[in-house]
Amino acid sequence: MKIAVGSDHGGFEMKEAVKLHLEERGFEVIDFGTNSLSSCDYPQFGKAAAKAVASGQADMGVVVCTTGIGISIAANKVKGVRCALCSEPLSAKMTRLHNNANVLALGGKMIGENLAMEIVDTFIDTPFSEEEKHIRRVSQLEED
Repeated sequence: MKIAVGSDHGGFEMKEAVKLHLEERGFEVIDFGTNSLSSCDYPQFGKAAAKAVASGQADMGVVVCTTGIGISIAANKVKGVRCALCSEPLSAKMTRLHNNANVLALGGKMIGENLAMEIVDTFIDTPFSEEEKHIRRVSQLEED
């Protein structure tokens, strides 16, 4: 499985930790930056990772900014992306089961690294439920 990651400077350290964790689990990671703590704008990195997921270049994505809010908004601007900001594992599980979310947003300064890895693992390891009602609802999200 290929996973796109992206962050701004506020999420850089968390993104790097997530990237290492995913690689240790055997996933191929495509890093869309940023590559330092220098101040930068989250939309370009959130959208780049999201576009990789929407195009099929990556199977899923993880995006990180200071709170996770801005970068989740940026990722959700990309057609075909369902990005969910999660701060605990239950939300990560439910957004995969019910919403078939394909991009996870994290707040790099809002949660600790251990919790973040638990959220990432839950998100990646939880399949979409494939229940008819959830398929119908996700289809409605995709409508223009």
